[in-house]
Amino acid sequence: MVKETTYYDVLGVKPSCTSDELKKAYRKLALKYHPDKNPNEGEKFKQISQAYEVLSNPDKRRLYDQGGEQALKEGGMSGSGFSSPMDIFDMFFGGGGPFGGSRSRRERRGKDVVHPLQVSLEELYKGAVRKLALQKNVICEKCEGRGGKKGTVERCPGCQGSGMSVHVQQLGPGMIQQIQTMCQDCRGSGERISPKDRCKTCLGMKTIRDRKILEVHVDKGMVDGQKITFGGEGDQEPGLEPGDIIVVLDEKEHEVFKRSNNDLIMQMRIDLVESLCGFQKVITTLDDRALVITSLPGEVTKHGDVKCILNEGMPQYKNPFEKGRLIIQFMVNFPSVLPPELIPQLENCLPPRPEVMIPDNAEECMLVELDPEQEGRRRNYRNAYDEDEPGHGQSRVQCATH
Repeated sequence: MVKETTYYDVLGVKPSCTSDELKKAYRKLALKYHPDKNPNEGEKFKQISQAYEVLSNPDKRRLYDQGGEQALKEGGMSGSGFSSPMDIFDMFFGGGGPFGGSRSRRERRGKDVVHPLQVSLEELYKGAVRKLALQKNVICEKCEGRGGKKGTVERCPGCQGSGMSVHVQQLGPGMIQQIQTMCQDCRGSGERISPKDRCKTCLGMKTIRDRKILEVHVDKGMVDGQKITFGGEGDQEPGLEPGDIIVVLDEKEHEVFKRSNNDLIMQMRIDLVESLCGFQKVITTLDDRALVITSLPGEVTKHGDVKCILNEGMPQYKNPFEKGRLIIQFMVNFPSVLPPELIPQLENCLPPRPEVMIPDNAEECMLVELDPEQEGRRRNYRNAYDEDEPGHGQSRVQCATH
């Protein structure tokens, strides 16, 4: 029986735990609460390090089990005897640790995984929660990432544990070339496990494929290409800190609105009578509200006119109550033909045509419709003819003979 269990509770282990169980518990908690990963958990990290420092020392652990922290103080073996919680962390991880910002961190961290996520303009306007299903590698629990039975992992004899094999190739007399490739026996791991001792779950690969569901929170006002990071959710690999899963938003094209920063832009088609005599139109917003806009009689809306509605654009990211503008460009539908009998009535309603002085020697011409397809074919034919000309596209070089 132990007098106190505080240190065991901090590490989440039983008082009867083994040394390996202590190490495993400390490793998991130290990575989770390291100040570089959780800046607000400094006190928790200190408690974890202090508990491991005591329980990993057989003499201190025996004294603690008999009389608790008071017995440690009386025996001159205080649990806070290390200079810093980082001392235990660096000693455990071999110096620097996976958060050190040095070369050791880059070598101990797995690759980030990037996933695109298509989102609609409505979701960026209103916000949404999307579920993303993905497959990733996780450390095999059956063998705890060893790949086989405990003690059966040996150094690969083919590459001497380096993971790389060197081949010498002779290029010619006295000339050789060394080619370095990944060792095929251990697949670059530097370790080998006998087939009979391999884990039956992961088949010696140390990791297995697992399905993961992530909830992606798309906040109001997010933009195309914005990244949402899930720290430590990347592929797992023994001896490496998992990388991140990075979700990149891909905005789908909208049939009505186009986005420009925090502004929304749309085109609105109106008839000629609406252009000249006024109109009322209803706009359905991205959150399904109805906006009514009015052009009063006497206000002429010309083809290509641009007007805006304030505070009806996209919400600002992290400040959704502030919105941009809704910009409207008006396109007038002109009639293709008019009944001849209506022409006099229109002339009476509209300003008079300007008088044009026609010279005596003027030639009268006919207007015809321009066919864009025919014009394109004519341009392609002209370009092909020019390319067939001798010397076309070649630089002319003048040579002087002496």
